[in-house]
Amino acid sequence: MKIYVYTTPNCPQCQTSKTMLNNAKVVYTEVDVSQDEAAMQLVKELGYASAPVVVFDSTHWSGFRHEKLENLITRYRSFLVQEAA
Repeated sequence: MKIYVYTTPNCPQCQTSKTMLNNAKVVYTEVDVSQDEAAMQLVKELGYASAPVVVFDSTHWSGFRHEKLENLITRYRSFLVQEAA
């Protein structure tokens, strides 16, 4: 399961989202859209204008979304259990 978190510097919602994922020991790739033009274009193509943007599988959203992050953490843990079996 590949998880991407598209962020910008000094973004409180980005930091809160990353903290929640880090505390749950979720492995993800952070991409700073202020430093990556292709990533910025992808975020725009998905229809978002603010960070963070979380993308995994065919799911994505913008902003700190506690309930969505909880769901992602649950799915991630289930994925790890399946991988270990």
